[in-house]
Parts: sequence; C-alpha cells; structure tokens
Amino acid sequence: MSTEVATATAPVAIVPAQGMRASNGTNRNPHSDPRQAMVHMKKRLEERKFMATVKAKEKEMKDEKEAERQRRITALKEKRAVKEEKARYEKLAETMHKKRVERLKRKEKRNKMLKS
Repeated sequence: MSTEVATATAPVAIVPAQGMRASNGTNRNPHSDPRQAMVHMKKRLEERKFMATVKAKEKEMKDEKEAERQRRITALKEKRAVKEEKARYEKLAETMHKKRVERLKRKEKRNKMLKS
C-alpha cells in the first residue's frame, strides 16, 4: 500500500488590510476614496440639474394652466357684465321714454370714453 499523506490545510481567513486610523481611533472606511467621492458628487450634480429642468417644465405647465383659467374667468366676468348692463337698460326702458333711454346710453358711453 502506498501511504499518502493527506495534507490538511486549514482555511486561512484573509483579513483585508484596514485603512488608516482616523483621529478618533476608528478605522477609516476603505471605500470612501476621494476619487469616488468626486464621482458621486458629479452624479448628484447631474441629478440636481435634471430635477431643476423637470421643476422648470412643471412650473411652465402650471403657469400655462393658470393663465388659461384666468382667461376663462375674465371672459365669463365680461359676459356677465354685458348681460347685467343689458338687463339694466331694459328695466330703464320700461319706466322711461325710449328716446330718453337712448340719450342716457349715449351720455354714459361718452362719460365712459372720457374716463378711459
């Protein structure tokens, strides 16, 4: 029989080299390399720039929506004002003579033109 010597090698745990010690006695994180910090900073700056463009676009869309809303509101107010004025003239026509109403309308238009 042949005698074979079984060489059992115990698994040796390889301990990674520790980073430099910080001033407070703790080990520094070996992954926090200044070059990596710059990469992360560039990534953050790109994200911020992207978010700024997105926010600008959102603001533009909101402003357009608000402008459209205001336009509709002013159109509605003008329409109501015209309707009220027409109703007021009709009420005046019921009580006064027709020529007098026409004269008052012209007078009010002249006063309106002078004021503006």
